[in-house]
Parts: sequence; C-alpha cells; structure tokens
Amino acid sequence: MKTKRLGQTGLKVSEICLGTMTFGNQCDETSSFAILDRAWDSGVFFLDTADVYPLGATPEMRGRSESIVGRWLKERRRRDRVVLATKCRGATGEGANDVGLSRKHILAAVEQSLLRL
Repeated sequence: MKTKRLGQTGLKVSEICLGTMTFGNQCDETSSFAILDRAWDSGVFFLDTADVYPLGATPEMRGRSESIVGRWLKERRRRDRVVLATKCRGATGEGANDVGLSRKHILAAVEQSLLRL
C-alpha cells in the first residue's frame, strides 16, 4: 500500500481510507471486524468515521460506528498504528449547540468520540 502526506500536516496515511459509515447498522460488529481486518491486511491504516454514523442511524444509534472501531482497535492492539479521522459537524442531539462547528460543539464531539473509541 502506498502512503501519502495528508495535506500540509506532515502526517502520512495509507493511500486508501476505509470509511465506516455502515458499521453498526447495515453491517454488524462481526462483519465490521472482518472488513477492518481485511483492510489492515491489505495495508490500509487510515480510517474514517463520524459521531453521527452509522448511516441512517436513529438518535440512540449515533456513534455506534466509532464504538465498533474502538473495540477493534483495542482487541487488535492497533491504536498507535492507525490514523483515524472523525467528523463532528452533524447533529448529535436536539439542542441548539448539538450541531455545527462552534467551539462548544467541536469540544463536546471530541470528548464523546474519545469515550466511544
């Protein structure tokens, strides 16, 4: 697998990034782990998720994809070898500050993502 620099960050990532938007709804945890294992074995170490995943999530399902990825990282002991991108703009609740890119929402989203991961 080729690697590329991520913008001007100096960070190197696998040329392919695995999206996890179906993990936890369309794809159960066992299947998600199998997909993650196959990607890893192919050299993919750049993963993409979001606090509102899985796709089509009900409010109580939001963040489930991150939780699955977190369990995989822990079980496979790969936390320090994976580059994980997560997004935080989407609505995570009904409150006025539960959506968007305000400092308040970003900090809350980061904290919640870290807990799930």
